[in-house]
Amino acid sequence: MLNARELIGRVNLALITLDSLRYDVACSALNGGDIPNLAALLPGGVWEERHSPGSFTYAAHHAFLSGFLPTPARPGRHSRLFAAEFEGSTSTSSQTFTFGEATLPAALAARGYHTLCLGGVGFFNRKTELGNVLPGLFQEAHWTPASGVKNPDCAPVQMRMAASRLEAVPDGQKVFLLLNVAATHTPTHFYVSGERRDSPLTQQAALASVDAALPVLTSALRSRGDTLCIVCADHGTCFGEGGYRGHRVAHPLVWTVPYAEFMLSGQL
Repeated sequence: MLNARELIGRVNLALITLDSLRYDVACSALNGGDIPNLAALLPGGVWEERHSPGSFTYAAHHAFLSGFLPTPARPGRHSRLFAAEFEGSTSTSSQTFTFGEATLPAALAARGYHTLCLGGVGFFNRKTELGNVLPGLFQEAHWTPASGVKNPDCAPVQMRMAASRLEAVPDGQKVFLLLNVAATHTPTHFYVSGERRDSPLTQQAALASVDAALPVLTSALRSRGDTLCIVCADHGTCFGEGGYRGHRVAHPLVWTVPYAEFMLSGQL
């Protein structure tokens, strides 16, 4: 675990959530050479297996933004990178960045960060009161139909949008970016020619499209200096296993997610 207590205030922070991405699909894409850009960033060149605190986007992101990132999928007491202060916490250590505010965006804004949210799925679309809750936690938030799940080219759209908004932040100001990646969320069948139904194969192809677009974002982040990056899924999804399709169910393929945390060196 990186020392978030020492890093916050000195580096930028980027939380990139690959919406609905299954751990097994992420590993298959990595082992098959489909995601070379991510492979070059993952510590040890592997995904860490973790358990999500939520089985769907809204719940998982609320947890993430209060400091409850996916938990290592192994027994034991695991310290957290971030934690809102509350009595009796057993997952706060000397390396945990703790805060009195209710959410991580509020805590970072209070410490001079510009907080930026770029949404992908409907919980970020700002079309309804519910769709305003998560983006409303940030100082700046964006969503368009082109950045949403129905556009097969949403990954490059989102990466270009993120790069553009990062460039607009004054030099020297630290940034907290939440990028909710839409491509890996259903529908993904259109990423494989001739497919009519979502499957692990089509989600893997969707992830490959994200990887191909990723350098635009990493270049923009590097230009701002060092960045603590967290790349993970918010939850997985089922494609018919055990009769289940989708998520928001207590199935191992939903709870088990890929995770990585690493420092992205800046080029100032």
